[in-house]
Amino acid sequence: MPAETAPFVLMYHSVQAYRADPYRVTVRPGRFEEQLRWLDRRGRRGVSVRDLLRARRAGRGAGLVGLTFDDGYADFATQALPALCRHGFTATVFVVAGSLGGRNAWDEPGPRKELLTAGQVREIAAAGMEIGSHNLCHVHLPRLDPAQLNEQVRRSRQILAALTGEPVIGFCYPYGDAGPRETAAVAAAGYEYACAAGRDLPTGSFTLPRTFVGDHDTSPRLYAKLIRHRLTTGWVPV
Repeated sequence: MPAETAPFVLMYHSVQAYRADPYRVTVRPGRFEEQLRWLDRRGRRGVSVRDLLRARRAGRGAGLVGLTFDDGYADFATQALPALCRHGFTATVFVVAGSLGGRNAWDEPGPRKELLTAGQVREIAAAGMEIGSHNLCHVHLPRLDPAQLNEQVRRSRQILAALTGEPVIGFCYPYGDAGPRETAAVAAAGYEYACAAGRDLPTGSFTLPRTFVGDHDTSPRLYAKLIRHRLTTGWVPV
């Protein structure tokens, strides 16, 4: 996938009210609703990466924007999902398969957040959301030896596929860490695409770029990010 065809994909994490958020991973529900309305006003429809890539291959990608949620926070089921359904949108949720029903222990010293349970993962998949893998554990893949790397990417895919009864075709690198070895391992594990973030990597099916969205992103800031994406990738939002 050459850089000039890179789709516009937004990267979210958590949607809930909060007091402190040192890692800026949380968007308040009211702000999230504003951001969805911004897409609506521009004639854009938020979809999962799975559906976005399929539509683009069929020549039907006009007006579609990818929506992704990293880490699999439980507030996706209680806050994000109802808002998405009100707008007729879908999204991809990248789940840490080895931490279902747990908490985000990797975010010390940030606030503790509950993660989706197995039952919630099944529910959001049944609601039309795509479930992707965010690894077995939320670890830096480049720090693992080859056997550990393969276990992380393969086992997580198996767990989530068994849980939802659907193929798991999308992967998201924890911390955005991905080099040639990691992308090769993800491809070999049977995924069809992977999302990256925060690294200067050539754009391809296993290094799809994304645009971070936070609680400070009002309509003007979102528009600026769209323009930046267009300038850096050559993407034309038809």
